Amino acid sequence: MIASIRIDQKTFSVDLSKPLDLSIPLRAGEENVNAFHLPPIKYEPFKSGNFIGDVNQGGSCNVFTISINPHGNGTHTETVGHISSEKFPIYKCLSGSFFEAKLITVMPESEGFEKIIKKDQLENVLKGKCPEALVIRTLPNNSEKLNAHYSGSNPPYMEESAAHYLRKLNVKHLLLDLPSIDKEEDNGKLLAHHAFWNYPESPRTDCTISELIYVPDLINDGNYLLNLQIASFDNDASPSKPVLYLVF
Repeated sequence: MIASIRIDQKTFSVDLSKPLDLSIPLRAGEENVNAFHLPPIKYEPFKSGNFIGDVNQGGSCNVFTISINPHGNGTHTETVGHISSEKFPIYKCLSGSFFEAKLITVMPESEGFEKIIKKDQLENVLKGKCPEALVIRTLPNNSEKLNAHYSGSNPPYMEESAAHYLRKLNVKHLLLDLPSIDKEEDNGKLLAHHAFWNYPESPRTDCTISELIYVPDLINDGNYLLNLQIASFDNDASPSKPVLYLVF
């Protein structure tokens, strides 16, 4: 289905029948992607008296209670509330759902035991211009990202100056396939988060970061329309479903 969508005085024609889903399914157990030593997702059938919410155990319908931590159990979108003393719920901060987006691919640079997305890499690709949403696919890229256990592995991250550069370009929605834009263990500094959100100086409360996405190789770098879907949690983060659409 071809649709025309207008954003900031621009009209985009997209085929809504061909979504490019960047989210990782939220599966129970150890096969699901995981980070920051968080427990895996749990799906448990609700029980009350003689009722059990599992058809396979004799119940009349499926009613599962789900235990999840969005920040390490899968694809999620977060607000400045992730690092602030003030509360900034995701359902209030993400005011739209469609955004002009650019997808780029970078190979984090090695520095000793670190792998880092550097400012000059982003400068070389973006050349001073970027729409309000930026999607970053890192190399190497393989399907192991769908069930990787990142805890204690010191995964790649983004340097503070790179996040500051994206803020300078007015990137409002940053999406990447890493567990965090910051180093796994940095003594709680979260420098890139602070730089991107400009916290605490002048917090960008309408900006988001989405982590643990997965961008298959068949999706080419370029310009897209992004549909960023969340659940309306009264929380700084929510599991999310970022979807790209080719524009023409």
